[in-house]
Amino acid sequence: MVNILCIGDVVGSVGLNFLRGKLPALKKVKGVDLVICNGENTADGNGVTPSSARHLFDSGVDVITTGNHSFRRKESYDFYDSCEALLRPANFTSAAPGRGLMIADLGRVRVAVINLMGTLFLENYRCPFETLDELLKTPDLPKLCIVDFHAEATGEKRAMGFYADGRVTGLFGTHTHVQTADECLLPHSTGYITDAGMTGAIDSVLGVKPETSIRRFLTKMPTRFELAKGPCRMDCVLFSADERTGLCQSVERLSIT
Repeated sequence: MVNILCIGDVVGSVGLNFLRGKLPALKKVKGVDLVICNGENTADGNGVTPSSARHLFDSGVDVITTGNHSFRRKESYDFYDSCEALLRPANFTSAAPGRGLMIADLGRVRVAVINLMGTLFLENYRCPFETLDELLKTPDLPKLCIVDFHAEATGEKRAMGFYADGRVTGLFGTHTHVQTADECLLPHSTGYITDAGMTGAIDSVLGVKPETSIRRFLTKMPTRFELAKGPCRMDCVLFSADERTGLCQSVERLSIT
């Protein structure tokens, strides 16, 4: 059995520090073999920097996925090209730095990790469904395969789950920062959750101070978001899979405080 932990969007230095304090013990308790974490908001403000990515790697994360904020920080562009474990959505334009697929070698087993982004209510990138089809034809692709589908609409995420069912080990959604309670095994044994959630301050609006978010809704004016502080949580999902078949055996939703 292979245990793969997938962590919801980490928000800023607050989320980074909380993850560092909680992840090592969780890996030990759950016997985690691979950690995948969405890191597109790890830089204070948003985006990812080489420094925030290294913070995740040094804290025990093996693969970082991203989304619509992938390239908010120009200092990350070269790092996407040089670091195979930092992914951006595969359906971005080919002119974008980096890659959307990597294969993690755990020694006894390999795991493919795919990063995709939805297009409903987001940017009009290549069709993520067709992109998945292309990536699953990659030569020598391992049977174990996890997809981070960074998307806004729950309907698009659910559709992608059923589209990938039986062809990937697990699919977890990111982007909304709100953990959903629909973790399940789909009919053909793909593990699924619509959104893994968020790693950051509990009393917040998606990790930022509520008053700054409210101000933006009231005034419709650009607002500088500030990170919320206080008690935090780390939302995640654990896929346990058969390494011989690549199929998921169980899905566990977790929220660590």
